[in-house]
Amino acid sequence: MSETKWLSADERNAWVKLTAVLELLPAALDLQLSRDEGLTHFEYFTLAMLSEAPKRMLRTSALAARTNATLPRLSRVVTRLEGAGLVERSPCAEDRRATNVALTEGGWQKVVAAAPGHVAAVRRLVIDSLTPAQVENLSEILTVVVKQLDPDGRMLASDS
Repeated sequence: MSETKWLSADERNAWVKLTAVLELLPAALDLQLSRDEGLTHFEYFTLAMLSEAPKRMLRTSALAARTNATLPRLSRVVTRLEGAGLVERSPCAEDRRATNVALTEGGWQKVVAAAPGHVAAVRRLVIDSLTPAQVENLSEILTVVVKQLDPDGRMLASDS
């Protein structure tokens, strides 16, 4: 058994700050979207990824990759969104084993209504407190971390 390589003071400081962001940011994004639109951040992100897709439709596996989600998590969220009339599922014509998820007109209206408030929250909570150089540095740092977490490049965040 090898000896533990403990974090230096600088590494620990960075790690503690990252864990704070991991805890605080999702809750802040959920709060804004829940208050303003009755959505969680993940529900909004799912609708947003569908809104950007051709014909506002994706295979479930592609939607999972774009939302950085596991199929079981995505399935639970799609079930809730489907119950609210925001998406609908259908068999995939090209692959009978696959399922497509499409944004309904109600889902489109919901994402259009939610987008300005969400962007304002993202700006207020993260982007506007950084300089352009810091935004670029943050992107570079997160690219390295995402590659470590998703070495096969399956998630949308791995594309950038």
